[in-house]
Amino acid sequence: MKGAAQQADWEQAKAYVVWRLSTGLPPTLYYHNFAHTLADVLPAAERLAAAMKLPSEETLLLRTAALYHDLGYLVRYRENEIIAASIAADTLPLFGYTLEQINTIQAMIMATHMPQIARNQLEALLCDADLDSLGREDFLDTNRRLRLELMAHDRAVPQETWIEGQLQFLNEHSYHTVAACTLRNAGKQQNVQTLRKALSNLREGRTADSLLLRHAQNI
Repeated sequence: MKGAAQQADWEQAKAYVVWRLSTGLPPTLYYHNFAHTLADVLPAAERLAAAMKLPSEETLLLRTAALYHDLGYLVRYRENEIIAASIAADTLPLFGYTLEQINTIQAMIMATHMPQIARNQLEALLCDADLDSLGREDFLDTNRRLRLELMAHDRAVPQETWIEGQLQFLNEHSYHTVAACTLRNAGKQQNVQTLRKALSNLREGRTADSLLLRHAQNI
């Protein structure tokens, strides 16, 4: 694949994704929205690529997969990864990406489907970038928006049930790469402790809202 990175037009690919996300996403995507891709997953992917000292072409492919990974939400909420991979296959040739590069990007996108299954380093890096917020200080805000989104697209979940589920998810989750573990494991444990306190409050008959809101406002 030598020289392929110079042929692929990253800026045009990004402009296309920005246009699609800014004009086509449903307003009820409070979490999987424009900001999630452009201000969350893409920067996380770039940080991890730098930490891992990825070669330039692998960095290009990771950045492109981060851009495209949630485009399936333009079409449907469930099983959206296959739609995103299809959009990548249809459009990336227009921006100079080779078939081999597109296949790699599609595999990265599919790896983010829950439960995440990463078969190589690039897939692992995108998976970790997609869940970067689990270990960040803004986790409680992003988690609140995820709950609102799921309520809009699925069903309402009682707060105690939601917190229990999120605690289980964080406790069972492991970042795939050393870089993500180094950057986010400590923060993830802090978020686990905050959720435990909130759950304890609820079970003792107190509200969890003030605790969660206080932590969210301190980011």
